[in-house]
Amino acid sequence: MDDRKQAVAQVSDAVKAIREHRPLVHNITNYVAMNSSANALLALGASPIMAHASEELAELSELVQALVINIGTLSASWIAAMKLAARSAGDKGVPVVLDPVGAGASRIRTRTALELLEETPVAVLRGNAGEVKSLAGENARSRGVDSFEASADAIEAGTLLAERYGCIVSVSGPDDYIISSEGALVKLSNGDAMMPRVTTLGCAASAITGAALAVTPEPRDAAAVGMALTGIAGEIAAEHAAGPGTLQVRFLDELYALTDTTIAERLRWEAA
Repeated sequence: MDDRKQAVAQVSDAVKAIREHRPLVHNITNYVAMNSSANALLALGASPIMAHASEELAELSELVQALVINIGTLSASWIAAMKLAARSAGDKGVPVVLDPVGAGASRIRTRTALELLEETPVAVLRGNAGEVKSLAGENARSRGVDSFEASADAIEAGTLLAERYGCIVSVSGPDDYIISSEGALVKLSNGDAMMPRVTTLGCAASAITGAALAVTPEPRDAAAVGMALTGIAGEIAAEHAAGPGTLQVRFLDELYALTDTTIAERLRWEAA
């Protein structure tokens, strides 16, 4: 089986497993993203739970199959909850996705993301190029969730972070890169230029990566699956959308309607 056929099979198998097992994905995410992340998981076939109260996090870690931490709207109590949830997940062997939203835009965002990476086992770090380069200590042009950096330019920074923290780094952009301590592994080229005009699609990509991580043993494979599904659904949605508003609705519909045939026809995957 050649590499692309293997990738198509991998993505299709992950979708089947998500729909069959309906993994419970715990999200500590920002206020803007809660609705869209939960709906993306439901459309794909997973089961979301959105919870950040410290009193229930240890208990929830016994029930969930993945944890997604998104630092988009921070406060002291949320930071404490994120750290507690990540520690509990580590104790229970629950894989963690970290989305360092806006890292580089403010000191608290950068510091919180780095503390989570240093203190807890993160399976997949998923962010844009500006966020990844900022966490690696590089000067990066960032304005909140917006990155002015090309995803390919973050490969070196992603490799450094993957080596330093023992995680897979998933860098989003016009092309998405899945990076290990050995460097870029996979380049994914699905998606559409309209997608960045819809808030929280990147957050949804992190949630979808969490669902993939719940049913896929290797974090590098789960990271690739998460970005492939987001890109394919977004690409098809954009083809039929009048603008960002209808793209957001159609994105959910396309996640729900994904088939093996669509994945085989659409997936643009190559070894990086």
